[in-house]
Amino acid sequence: MAGIQTVLGFDMETDLGSWTPFYEGLLNGTPRILDLLGKRGIAATFFFTGDSARKHADVLRRVRDAGHEIGCHSLYHETVGDPIFDIPGVYPLLPEEVGPRLRLATELVEQACGERPVSFRAPRLFGSTAMILALEELGYVADASYPMYHFREQLRPYHPSREDWTKPGDLKIVELPNFADLSMESTDPYGRDLDQWPLFRTESAEAVLEHIDGYIAYCGERGVEPFLCFYFHPWEFHEMPQGDIHYGEGSVRPDAFCSKNCGEYALEQFDILLEKLAERGSEFLQAREIPGTMIEK
Repeated sequence: MAGIQTVLGFDMETDLGSWTPFYEGLLNGTPRILDLLGKRGIAATFFFTGDSARKHADVLRRVRDAGHEIGCHSLYHETVGDPIFDIPGVYPLLPEEVGPRLRLATELVEQACGERPVSFRAPRLFGSTAMILALEELGYVADASYPMYHFREQLRPYHPSREDWTKPGDLKIVELPNFADLSMESTDPYGRDLDQWPLFRTESAEAVLEHIDGYIAYCGERGVEPFLCFYFHPWEFHEMPQGDIHYGEGSVRPDAFCSKNCGEYALEQFDILLEKLAERGSEFLQAREIPGTMIEK
């Protein structure tokens, strides 16, 4: 097996999927990720929120200087597109807010990086046509927001339509589908059980590799070359608090899977996952490297 294009994306946000305002994972988990990727000679894409770029430009520049792509992940990890499911206390931006918000986020990342980001990922993979049109106008070349687990149609990178971002069209930007195991039957109304994050740390690398192999076989049955795009977070590689987390005027209690096995175990299993992906013939690419190869084919 050879020629599996694989994109590793890291969403550089506050801890525990932005259920907290803290950046302990970004500060302490990022160096561990860089060491591991450096050891294996793998280049990845790090999607920084505008807020994280502004507050921790030193971390961003360390990532850049290690040879990785710097992308954008919205301004404050907000819902910039159409929500697939409801999240308490989280409200989507109005369509007319999306363009100015993404422009500001882009400028903050550019100021910290010294070069303009050209790859984007929407928080929680909640994208929209309005978001894609704004990204196109801002000059982005790649968007890694398509939730394969929910739409289940696009298996390969594609140019989206200006009428419906989930369908092929004539926009210049290229949409990168995020991995989900479409070989299995879903019992979730939104298909979330097809999305295998964060199985690598809640169970093991081998557990998620079973789903990767299932998806590779699924692609083979359809005559499609497998394309794998993953999302991870720096807070997964630094031990996270359990139970209630108090700040401001109250507390939050993220679901247990959010903090389970963050830290050493996650790093160990991630290393195994990279090794096994390489054995399966993965060609590790940055998000910005996909558009040219896809357009030429």
